[in-house]
Amino acid sequence: MLAYCSQQTRKTMNDKLYSITELAEEFDITPRAIRFYETKNLLAPQRAGATRVYNYRDRARLMLVLRGKRLGFSLEDIKEYIDLYDADRTRTEQLAHLMLVGRRRIAELEQQLEDVQTTLAELRKIEGEAVESLREKGIDPEKAVADIKAKLVAEGA
Repeated sequence: MLAYCSQQTRKTMNDKLYSITELAEEFDITPRAIRFYETKNLLAPQRAGATRVYNYRDRARLMLVLRGKRLGFSLEDIKEYIDLYDADRTRTEQLAHLMLVGRRRIAELEQQLEDVQTTLAELRKIEGEAVESLREKGIDPEKAVADIKAKLVAEGA
């Protein structure tokens, strides 16, 4: 009986159709974004007259697209990953592709992290030199910063 209930629940979920507005609200995106993903062949809704209707599969694909974008993958990489699901039911190629683009993204992020760390170190060095120069002139660095902030606020008002 439990197996029947879960199969029945799954069937009901799989039969559910969503409007573009429902999906947009659920995922906190605009209908325009969903239509954009359609133009990139990432989603292929059915039509009920002129109205787009999305099934559970479209919803799952949209989840994958949004997750891929959040992780910084290109739409091309996301499309290839999704398309591999249909082409290879063993998911071997799909998983290998995921590893490949994942490793590429990790390398990009590690390079960006290194670049940010280099920039931060350089800015901290410049700040240290400025603090030292102000102190040599007998000026309190923090007071000088507060004075500049106040001046900028006054000019902006």
